[in-house]
Amino acid sequence: MEVIKGDITKIKVDAIVNAANNRLLGGDGVDGAIHKAGGKEILEECIKIGGCPTGKAVVTTAGLLDAKYVIHTVGPVWHDGCHHEETLLRNCYVNSIELALKYNCQSIAFPNISTGIYRFPKEKAAQIALDAIRPYMDKIKILFVCFDDKNYELYRSLKDNE
Repeated sequence: MEVIKGDITKIKVDAIVNAANNRLLGGDGVDGAIHKAGGKEILEECIKIGGCPTGKAVVTTAGLLDAKYVIHTVGPVWHDGCHHEETLLRNCYVNSIELALKYNCQSIAFPNISTGIYRFPKEKAAQIALDAIRPYMDKIKILFVCFDDKNYELYRSLKDNE
């Protein structure tokens, strides 16, 4: 597992994970950045898929990105922790990795799912992410690509304490 500070759209891996919305039509944050950098081919496939439930994952081409696939997963909006948010977030990571393995991916890059406009507490989200990926670390190379300093420091700290 690696922790990187940077732009997930510029990472060379087999699969880039998109923190998508349920409609898969692009949006703000990492979702908008992936759709913009990847081009219209990603959106066209997303339209054909038609949507994705929270906690699940679907795959499309990576378009113009330096990856084979984009795995779109829909993270939960944080309300109060009493609406299965933690389980749904864990499912995002597990379902994304399972899909990557199904497509014979050797590497996968994750953003910090649900920690932006979905307001999931960053510390809690980081711990859930690391716990979720732990059983897969010997099966696939996993990168966490953090756009902001706070997430980067959190993931580095948790990784160093493993």
